[in-house]
Amino acid sequence: MATKYVFVTGGVVSSLGKGIAAASIGALFEAHGFSVTLMKCDPYINVDPGTMSPFQHGEVYVTDDGAETDLDLGHYERFTSVTTSRKNNITTGRVYLSVIEKERRGDFLGSTVQVIPHITDEIKAAIRDVAEDHDVVIVEIGGTVGDIESLPFLEAIRQFRQDVGRGNAVNVHVTLVPYLAASDELKTKPTQHSVKELRAIGIQPDILVCRVDRHLPEEMRRKIALFCNVEERAVIPARTVETIYEVPLRFAAENLDHILLEMLKLPPGPRDLSKWQKVVDQLKNPRHRVRIGIVGKYVNFVDSYKSLNEALIHGGMANDAKVELVFIDAEQLEGEAYVEELFQVDGILVPGGFGKRGIEGMIRAIEFARGHKIPYFGICLGLQTAVIEFARHVCGLTKANSSEFVPDPPYKVIYKMRELVGVDTLGGTMRLGKYPCQLKPGSKAWEAYGADTVWERHRHRYEVNQDYVPILEQHGLVVSGRSPDRIFVEVIELPDHPFFVACQFHPELKSKPFAPHPLFVAFVKAALAYQKQKRDALLVGETQPEPAEKPQEEQA
Repeated sequence: MATKYVFVTGGVVSSLGKGIAAASIGALFEAHGFSVTLMKCDPYINVDPGTMSPFQHGEVYVTDDGAETDLDLGHYERFTSVTTSRKNNITTGRVYLSVIEKERRGDFLGSTVQVIPHITDEIKAAIRDVAEDHDVVIVEIGGTVGDIESLPFLEAIRQFRQDVGRGNAVNVHVTLVPYLAASDELKTKPTQHSVKELRAIGIQPDILVCRVDRHLPEEMRRKIALFCNVEERAVIPARTVETIYEVPLRFAAENLDHILLEMLKLPPGPRDLSKWQKVVDQLKNPRHRVRIGIVGKYVNFVDSYKSLNEALIHGGMANDAKVELVFIDAEQLEGEAYVEELFQVDGILVPGGFGKRGIEGMIRAIEFARGHKIPYFGICLGLQTAVIEFARHVCGLTKANSSEFVPDPPYKVIYKMRELVGVDTLGGTMRLGKYPCQLKPGSKAWEAYGADTVWERHRHRYEVNQDYVPILEQHGLVVSGRSPDRIFVEVIELPDHPFFVACQFHPELKSKPFAPHPLFVAFVKAALAYQKQKRDALLVGETQPEPAEKPQEEQA
């Protein structure tokens, strides 16, 4: 059977949810038993998003093979059984870099190198490259139709459909049908203009996914179908839902999967969406609620921690609990007083990040969690700041720090990885991708995983200085995870604390709604136990424990 292709584009405005739509379409194909893979084409000139601000672009999603990619690849992995790689995300920068390198080698000797055919051929080759051994390839084109930078990708998929034939490729266009309160009506004109832009460059959408915040009347669907030249049944309302994991069920209710299968000449077969219904039921009917404080430096833009947010939700599902995310700006903790939110959460998490902004606030939050016996989970930078806090306030190394924040601290407990010393370029110069970690039997991490060795994804250029491990361990910190070569400290924890675990890797990148990551499951479980302890203490009139005392050198 020839591989089938679904191209997903977007119009009117950005952030319509093309990634969720593409991932949900992938989930529907898998529900019918087809093998799928997904790909994101990003129009920016950066080779990858690794050096882009999280405020602009959201999180950087890291694959097993160490590629720094768009956050939509996280949606693809969470919604389907796909394990993505560097092949699943290309950018304008990467495409042009490849073409220019070929030109310098002389591959195009005698030719004038042009957008058409050389750039578009490179894009089409990348799409074919991910298709091997898959029934369906879903390709999402980033940006919005009408953006000048998206044109080479749109031209490439126009050509691609001509290459493979109409029965082997389908165009799905995600658009907006806004509601105007002043006139109390939905407006179809933005969708009409978006489709007009798409048709002007030679692409006729087969299916329209219309984002709405309310019911889309039948007469409006007929109007959209008429003016946009699509079948009425192929105008699919995509109403805002309570949880993104409801989207595959909503699409199925609109018969989107059967329309796609018919257009692609694929046998429908039985459809099994039972696992999706179970996930939605769990999310909508939890027995418990728990508040997790995320103390970070990018909290004003929640997509900066997209995978983290979802992993916490998954951990809640495993504990039959709804997780309420409380975002706390680390810089707000650098003053004299603690912010009120810190006293109202049942667990504290410090996520990854780069640079010195907000670091002292993170350290204060960690000291607060350690001293008050509040469950703490540190990830990447959250491990490094936990080591700094422990070294300062328990080991008496009052000026302990990382060489990332202070050029030459007296106690350099965190320093640049040895193989990166002298490397000044930033793009792709980190410990990236999947590496093994050996866990200490009997530790909290070992109990959570139920395994001696685990494989996790990394993204860091600084590490724990092992010269200081002996003094840290003398004061009670346990290194419960190391790389097999013993070079890297991967997990630390405090055995005399209800839950104080930090890891150098990014476990959130491997969590799925059907397979919550064990560390997040354990963390949420500990937060629920702490919540119950607080509630029981209030019933008997007890007060919360005081923070742990600081060492004599610190007090002096």
